[in-house]
Amino acid sequence: MADRGEETVRFYMLRDWIIGKTGINKRLRIIFLWYLLSLMVETRKNSLSFAAVLSGLNKSQFSKFLRNNRKTVAYTLGSLSKKKAKALAKLLVALVGLPWAVAIIIDSTFQARASLKSENVQKFTHGKGFVIGHQWTNIVLFINGFIIPLPPIPFYTKKYCRENKIKYRTEHDRIVEYLTGLNLAEYIGPHRNDDVVVLADSGYDCKTIQNTIIGKGWDFIIALKKKRGVKSEAKYAKTRKSEGWEQIGVFFRNQRKLPWETVRILTDGLKRKRTEFRIRHTEAWLNSVGKVRLVCSEFKKRRKGKRKYFACTDLKITPRQILIAYRLRWKIEIFHKHVKMHLGFEDVAAKNFRSVESHVYAVYCAYILMHDSPPGVSGDSKTILEKQQDIKNVIENKKIASVLQGLTQIGGEERYKNKLKSVLADVESPDVLFDNIPEVR
Repeated sequence: MADRGEETVRFYMLRDWIIGKTGINKRLRIIFLWYLLSLMVETRKNSLSFAAVLSGLNKSQFSKFLRNNRKTVAYTLGSLSKKKAKALAKLLVALVGLPWAVAIIIDSTFQARASLKSENVQKFTHGKGFVIGHQWTNIVLFINGFIIPLPPIPFYTKKYCRENKIKYRTEHDRIVEYLTGLNLAEYIGPHRNDDVVVLADSGYDCKTIQNTIIGKGWDFIIALKKKRGVKSEAKYAKTRKSEGWEQIGVFFRNQRKLPWETVRILTDGLKRKRTEFRIRHTEAWLNSVGKVRLVCSEFKKRRKGKRKYFACTDLKITPRQILIAYRLRWKIEIFHKHVKMHLGFEDVAAKNFRSVESHVYAVYCAYILMHDSPPGVSGDSKTILEKQQDIKNVIENKKIASVLQGLTQIGGEERYKNKLKSVLADVESPDVLFDNIPEVR
């Protein structure tokens, strides 16, 4: 019985820890606690039905919570992000082999839906086909080896904007607005602007985004589109600002005097492999932005279709450091993989988009909590799946402990028998036993 009592204590420690971290008001505390726990345990599908089975609450309570508390959950996510970032920034360590300490990574992901009937659903071109669903633009901080998701930017379709009287803006416009209003001091405290670098792929090769980053005093490393206009220093001095621009692919083909150099980079992970690139680089002018360091890179062994172009605003940095920094962008892809595979990012069936937003914010809250050493989970080196299994064991053992505790009380055994009899008396046929069990996939 001592072990069972200890398991109960572990559950209450976990409960109080989550409530303390989220700081949500008393009226919503229980329902939000159990919804977060339903995302933080291992299951095949993190649905409302699963949350209801896990907590013993009604499914409709979770549905109403998601529909009516979007702003509350978004505020909670912002608060968790700031707390985590401030804790890490107390001892800010430079990114390995790089002059910066903080990386802001921008990338979008799709949330697949079954049909076009839900609000704000659209067909998006993705890879070789189409994806039906919602698009989210994620902006994350990478500090001291940790990913910290900030409140994401939802993409609103023109139809959804008309129906809700929202001014339609493109994804790039919304990113510019987001970065302009982002006060990084609220996350990491006082810092030097040149300690921050923004990483993004060619989907964000946009002069307004790049000039916004420069206006904040940050550096950027962004992959460029093949048609982006650039101009050599010599030509920039001789021609008008509106003349002489070349597509970057053509520019590097014409710069035959630039030698190819071999760069070797070790990959992350347990099996650290050496990857070889060949590169050409030079200082040049990026159209409508300013002077940058340009790098043309391709794999040394397999060159066809793999050539990429990068622009970096820090002219002192080496081309090898540019490649190392850009590889950090892959961290956000791992983040997307984790929230989709383990935390139920796509396990939402709500028609109302406000509910979808609340769900996504809650998923990101669960991600931060899972990487913040919750009570009952031993070992920071554990995978997210192993941590989920530990939390599931804490919850299940707590329920078993509560039943055993009731049986040890005076008349507990008789009360438990009467409760079972009353349940069985309501069952008219064996099939009824399965009618009221929510389907959990």
